[in-house]
Amino acid sequence: MKDLYGREINYLRISVTDLCNLRCQYCMPKDGVCKLEHEDVLSTEEFYEIAKAFVELGVQKIRITGGEPLVKNGIVELVEKIASLGLKDLAMTTNGLLLPKYAEDLKKAGLDRVNISLDTLDAKKYSEITRGGDLFKVLKGIDEAKKVGLTPIKINSVLIGDFNIDEIENFVYITKEEDIDVRFIELMPIGEASSWATEKFVSNNKILEKVPELEATEAKDPSSPAVYYKFPDGKGRVGIINPISCKFCDACNRVRLTSRGKLKLCLHSDDEIDLREVIRSGGDLKQVIRDSILKKPEEHHLEEGQFIRRNMNEIGG
Repeated sequence: MKDLYGREINYLRISVTDLCNLRCQYCMPKDGVCKLEHEDVLSTEEFYEIAKAFVELGVQKIRITGGEPLVKNGIVELVEKIASLGLKDLAMTTNGLLLPKYAEDLKKAGLDRVNISLDTLDAKKYSEITRGGDLFKVLKGIDEAKKVGLTPIKINSVLIGDFNIDEIENFVYITKEEDIDVRFIELMPIGEASSWATEKFVSNNKILEKVPELEATEAKDPSSPAVYYKFPDGKGRVGIINPISCKFCDACNRVRLTSRGKLKLCLHSDDEIDLREVIRSGGDLKQVIRDSILKKPEEHHLEEGQFIRRNMNEIGG
């Protein structure tokens, strides 16, 4: 399934809930978000029907996101249904807090691997940025994911000025001893973060300045937004994702589905297509998806100050 610019769209990210058990400062309001009415959120069967339509149209990879996907009731059953579609890759992005409870069941249900969002290795700072989170539960979750085989594990860390720049080396050196990829992501002006992203923005070039012994390595996935480096004798890799300073729109192969059934063709656009209404009205889901893909924009315009209104928990990380 190709868009108007010839890009092969084969990757769907599904946000299964807006809710989260953390209140990260750049992602969610301090008081959290209101729980949606039951009828406003896609049912398990509707999530499955949309995923099935995308797979039949050529999608080979699905990532389950949130909010925090592991707070959703029935998440293991939903993973099992989506896994039954025979994907090449079924992954999940999580904050890791509930992995000690769910990792084994998720693996048995068909989940291949996890990405874990983690912006600091300091327990006090973690509690500060997440407004109350427990770092040690996350570290236990990472250990459990390794134990049951939800691998390769990737740690996603957002670089934030005056917060975690002094921890770059600590994150990078994880990859020397562990078969884990650590990916640094530039702070994006989305939702809650749009009012302070410019002030706190740090270019990912800082990583190579601090750890010059890292060497460039070939990406395993040509459509990945990350440029990878590693230590000569390292077990894992260091990924650098630069959506602001070095946009990668020309290789974008993904679209997003929100928990309300809205299809987002670009993370940084407020334009959405209501697939929930298509399903509930008996419309031709696959035709609407095909037509929508042709409207996928060529590129975002963050560098021109065009920011979206939604918070990341509403879109799916």
